[in-house]
Amino acid sequence: MNEDEGGCACCRYKNTPREEDTVKQLQNRLNRIIGQLNGIKTMLDDNRYCGDVLTQVAAVESALQSLGYIILRNHLETCVVEEIKNDNTQILDEALELIKKLK
Repeated sequence: MNEDEGGCACCRYKNTPREEDTVKQLQNRLNRIIGQLNGIKTMLDDNRYCGDVLTQVAAVESALQSLGYIILRNHLETCVVEEIKNDNTQILDEALELIKKLK
């Protein structure tokens, strides 16, 4: 893949410094989601009722979406604001694409 097609992931790596407390909160949320996914796996292994499994799938989807919105909000409040202050309005296109991905 060439640079015009987005390049490889290593070429697009960006570092986002986050407060230690923020990282801990995000990791805690993610660990809860992983626990929910493991719970779904166990439910499937135990041949649990489809409706119960689907309820848990919906809960995981909701939790992931909430995590994404928290990260998006942080991105808008920090990275995007900083880039706009630096006269880089192209960051708005990236932000809009990210919002579309989270729908």
